[in-house]
Amino acid sequence: SSAEVKCSLCVVGIQALAEMNRWREVLSWVLQYYHVPEHLPPKVLELCILLYSKVREPQVMLEVGSSWLRDQTNKSLPEYGSLLELYLSHVLLPLGRFEGAEELVRGCDVFDSEQQLAFLGTICESRCQWSQREEMHSAAEEQQDGATETVLGALSQKLLTMLTLLRRALRSMSSHFCLLPYKKMLLATFLLYLVVVRLDPASPTSLPFIYKLVQLFRAAVFSPIHRPPIQD
Repeated sequence: SSAEVKCSLCVVGIQALAEMNRWREVLSWVLQYYHVPEHLPPKVLELCILLYSKVREPQVMLEVGSSWLRDQTNKSLPEYGSLLELYLSHVLLPLGRFEGAEELVRGCDVFDSEQQLAFLGTICESRCQWSQREEMHSAAEEQQDGATETVLGALSQKLLTMLTLLRRALRSMSSHFCLLPYKKMLLATFLLYLVVVRLDPASPTSLPFIYKLVQLFRAAVFSPIHRPPIQD
């Protein structure tokens, strides 16, 4: 029939788009021919669910699969049970939609009580695994945050210590230079000018003279300061 030919052509088109890595276009392309999700043939819906599950985009089929499964006409199809199971395992459970999965199973007339209990047990097990992964993920994030805070705290403490030492050194140097007599300050400045500006450090003949000037500079700046005794 024409419906079967149309379905076969869509199956071939889905496979072709997937092989060309154009899987994002599959659902919109299929809906151009069937217009609404409820009219999708079971084989086409199955391929779409498997495709988007394989590329880890199951949320694309969330509304489409739900609309198809809730349609009363589709519930009478022989493929309904297998498609519901496929939708549960490849769409709802990977997305953590456990309440929707339980509601769908309880409202399904295709499954008997034993099958419903089996599916509900699978949903419960998947929920427990999801909770464990969430707890492990939260614990890993807390551990990472704690390690980051520890490293930042250690760096901040080191930086604070360095700034404290630098402040003390600058304070000591400033107090020392403030106590230098005016003549010593002028002499030190003149010697520094000779070493840096007037002499060529690369010239071998300048080295002995530079060495003498450096010694004089150190003696002028860092020599003990003698203050005149205080007379009564």
